[in-house]
Amino acid sequence: MDRVLLIEASATRRRALATMLGAKGYEVSAIADHAEGLSLLSSVERDQYAALVVSWPEYSDHRANDVFALLRARDWVALPVLVMADSTDAGAVTWLMKRASTALLLWSDYSEAPEALHKLIHPQKPAAAEARSASDPLRVLFVDDSPTVRIAFKRLLTVEGYQVETAVNAEDGRSKALLQDFDIAIVDYFMPGDNGAILVRQLRDHPKTAGVLAAIITGTYSDRVITESLGAGAVECMFKSEARELFLARMRSLSRTVLDRKAIDNERRRLQGILTSVGEGVYGVDSQGHIQFINPAALDILGYPHDDGLVGRSAQECFHYAFEDRTRIPRQACFLSQCYASGNQVTGWQTVFWHETGRPVPVECTVYPLDIDGKREGAVVAFRDVSQRRLLEEELRWQASHDALTKLHNRAHFEQQLQQEVARLRRSDQCSLLLFVDVDRFKYINDTLGHTAGDQLLVEASHRLRSRLRVSDTLSRMGGDEYALILRNASHDPEQIADDFRKALSGQLFSYGDKHYRITASIGVAVLDRQVQSPSEAMANADIACHIAKNKGRNQVHVYSCDTDQRASMDVELNWSTRLEEALRDNLFVLCFQPVLPLAQIDVDQLPQVEGELWMRHIGQEKSRRVYYEVLLRMRGASGDLIAPDAFLPTAERYHMMLDVDRWVIHHALKTLRESQALDPEHLFGLSVNLSAQSLGANGIGRYVMDKLVEFNIDPTLVTFEITETKAVTNLDAARELIAQLRGLGCRFALDDFGCGFSSFTHLKHLDVDFLKIDGSFIQGLLEDPVDRAVITAINSIAHSVGKRTVAEYVDRPDVLAALQQCGVDFIQGYYVGRPTADLRRAFHHARAQSAALVRPILAATG
Repeated sequence: MDRVLLIEASATRRRALATMLGAKGYEVSAIADHAEGLSLLSSVERDQYAALVVSWPEYSDHRANDVFALLRARDWVALPVLVMADSTDAGAVTWLMKRASTALLLWSDYSEAPEALHKLIHPQKPAAAEARSASDPLRVLFVDDSPTVRIAFKRLLTVEGYQVETAVNAEDGRSKALLQDFDIAIVDYFMPGDNGAILVRQLRDHPKTAGVLAAIITGTYSDRVITESLGAGAVECMFKSEARELFLARMRSLSRTVLDRKAIDNERRRLQGILTSVGEGVYGVDSQGHIQFINPAALDILGYPHDDGLVGRSAQECFHYAFEDRTRIPRQACFLSQCYASGNQVTGWQTVFWHETGRPVPVECTVYPLDIDGKREGAVVAFRDVSQRRLLEEELRWQASHDALTKLHNRAHFEQQLQQEVARLRRSDQCSLLLFVDVDRFKYINDTLGHTAGDQLLVEASHRLRSRLRVSDTLSRMGGDEYALILRNASHDPEQIADDFRKALSGQLFSYGDKHYRITASIGVAVLDRQVQSPSEAMANADIACHIAKNKGRNQVHVYSCDTDQRASMDVELNWSTRLEEALRDNLFVLCFQPVLPLAQIDVDQLPQVEGELWMRHIGQEKSRRVYYEVLLRMRGASGDLIAPDAFLPTAERYHMMLDVDRWVIHHALKTLRESQALDPEHLFGLSVNLSAQSLGANGIGRYVMDKLVEFNIDPTLVTFEITETKAVTNLDAARELIAQLRGLGCRFALDDFGCGFSSFTHLKHLDVDFLKIDGSFIQGLLEDPVDRAVITAINSIAHSVGKRTVAEYVDRPDVLAALQQCGVDFIQGYYVGRPTADLRRAFHHARAQSAALVRPILAATG
C-alpha cells in the first residue's frame, strides 16, 4: 500500500480527497496547513512517503513557499508530487516545469487524483535508449579496416572511460549501428567497399541512427576528403597521425556535445512528460499561429492519433476555423489568432474547436504569452473540453424548468409563461384561460398504496391532461398533486373547456396492481384578458376558483367571478403567498443576528442596567475570540420596515414553501459568515440557523448544506442548526438522519423550545443534539414561579449529565441573568444581551468600539 502525505487547508476538500484516495488503496496522512507540512517534511526521511499531494495557495503564503522550495531541494526532489490548484496558475505551472516527477491537477477534476498519483508513483518504464543514465559511459563505434588501428584506438578510448565497439568496414558498421545504441561514431574514410563518408551519410539519414555524432578519421590530409565528409554530416575530421592528446581533446569536445544534447533531450522529455501529465489540452504556437508542440490530452480531445499532422500547421486552419454554426472565421477576425500575434493573456475564453472528424468540441481555454529571453515567441494555450459541463448545464437548465417525475414544465417555467401571456393580453382584445387542476384523493392513494403508486398516478394524470392540449397551450406541474394550464385564445365557454379536461382525467380507471380507482379532479378557471393586472392576480383567482370547486364536493369545475365575499376569506393568505414568492425571487428577506453570550464569562456582581452594554463588554475582552449569533429572519415591507416572521411563516408552511425559505437563509447566512471572517480573521463568528419541519423531511437538504459549506469554505463547527422539539418529534426518523449527516461534517445541533412537550426528556435518547434551548415560557416566569426555576434547574442538570449544554432565551433584565446563572445555564440571549441587528459586521465593530469606553472605567474601578 502506497503511503501518501496530503497537505490541504480546507477541511472539506481534505476529507473528500482523503476518502477518495483511501478507497483506491492509498494510506493517507492528512495535514491541515503548510506550516505543519513543512515541519513534518523537515523531520522525516524521504522514503516515509510514496508521494505528496499539496494544494497550491490561492494567495501568497510564505509557509507554502517554504514547502515548495523544500520540495526542490536535493533530499526531496525525487519525491512524486501532485499539485492541486483552483486554476492553472502561472506560478504553479512555472514551478512544475522546474521539477521532475510532478503533475498539476485542478480541484474541479479532483476525482482523477488516484490515477494521476498512480502514474507519478509507478511511471511507465522508458525505452532502452531513454533508460540510460547520464552517468553511463559514452558508447563509441570505431570503424576501420585495419585490425592494428582498431585495437590501438579501442585501447586508448577504453582507458579514457569510453565503451567501444569496433567494425571492420562500412557495412559492418552500419549493421552494428542499427542493432545497438551509440553516441559517437569514428569512421575511417578509406575502406574497401563504401568509404567512410557514405557510412556517415547513411547514419545521418536513418531515423534509428540520426542522433549519432559522426566523425571521419583518415591517415592523410586531403581537402577533398574533408569537404566530402563534412558535407555527408561529419562534425569533425581527425587524423591517425596526430598526437594522442589532440585526438583525446577532440573526443572530449565531441563528448561535451553529446552530453549537452542529452541534457537538452532529457529536459525536452521532462517537459514533454509534464505536458503529458497535465489533464488539460496544451499546445504552443509561434506569433503567426503555427503549432510548435501539442500534448497528448490535446490530441485526444481533437481526435488526432499523433502530432505529425498538426505540428508546423496553422492552429486556426486545423481546429478553430469556424463558429459553432460552422460559419467560417476569417483569419484576421479570429480572436485566438489575434492573441497569438499580440501576446495578450486571456483567461476562461469559451469557444469551439473542431474535432478531426468535423464535429464541434466546446472548449474553455487560457492563452499565455510565450516570452523567451525577453522576446515574444508566440503563445501557449491550455484548454479543456467542456462538452460534459455543457451537457450538465443543459440538463440543469432542463431541470430548472421541468418536473423530473412527469417531465412537464414546472412552476418556475409556468410563472414565466403566465407573465408573458398577461403582458401580451394587455396589448390585445383576445382572452385566454388559466386552469388550476387539483387531483382529488391523491393523498389517500399515496398513503394507502405507497409513493410508487402515487408517482404512477401523477404520471398518468399528466398523460391524460396532455392529450387535450393544443400546440399553443402550456401545461405544468405546480407541485404535489396540482397542475396548471394556460389555454391561449380559448375564452369561449370556459366552463365546458375545463370540464373536458375533468372528463379526460376521470374517463378511465387508474389501476395499480389489483386495485382500481377513478381519477377525479377539482378545476378552477380564471379568464385572462386585458383587465388582469398581474400574474399574481391571475393565479390568485384560479386558486380561489379551485378551492371553491373542491368545497362543492370535488370532481367539479368552477369559473372565477368577482365575488368579494368568496374572496375575502382567502385574501390575506394568498397575499402572503405572493409576497413570499416575491421575497424569494427578489431577495426581500433580511437576516438579523442576535448575540448569544456564554454565561460563565459574566461577572454577575457588576451587571450593567443598559441593554446591550453587557455584550459590548464581552466582545471587548481579549479572550473573547469566538462570538455567537442566532440568525433570525425578517421580510422587508413595501415601506422599508421589517416584518416579523409570525406574519408570513404560517403561510409559508401551509403553501409548502419552507424548504425554499430555509435554503435562502442557509445560503445568505453562510455567505455573511464568510464575509465577516474575511474582514475580521481574529474573531470566529459562530451562527445558529433555524430549520423548519418541512426541511427536516426534505430530500437533499443535507447535501445542500454540504455544498454551501464548500462554496463559502466555512468551518462546519461554526454552524449550529436549531430544530424545534415538537417538529423534530413528528419527523423523528428524518431528524435523526439529518443530524447524523451534518454532525458527521462537524456541524452542531440545538433542540429548540425544549421542555414544552410531555415527554421531552425521552427525546434526548433519540436526538443526538449538542444544545438544549429551554422553552421561553419557563424563562419568563423564572423570577415569580418556583416551579419554572425547578424545571430550568432540572433541564440543565440532565443536559449536563448527558454531555449537552443549555441556552436560555428571553433574557430581558439583569435579575433574570443572575437567576439563570444560579440554575447553571451555559448560554443566554435576549434583549438585555443584545437586540437583533441586520448588519452583522457593522454592529460587531461598532460594539467593539463602544466597549473600549465601557471597559476602561471598570478596570480603573477594580484596579
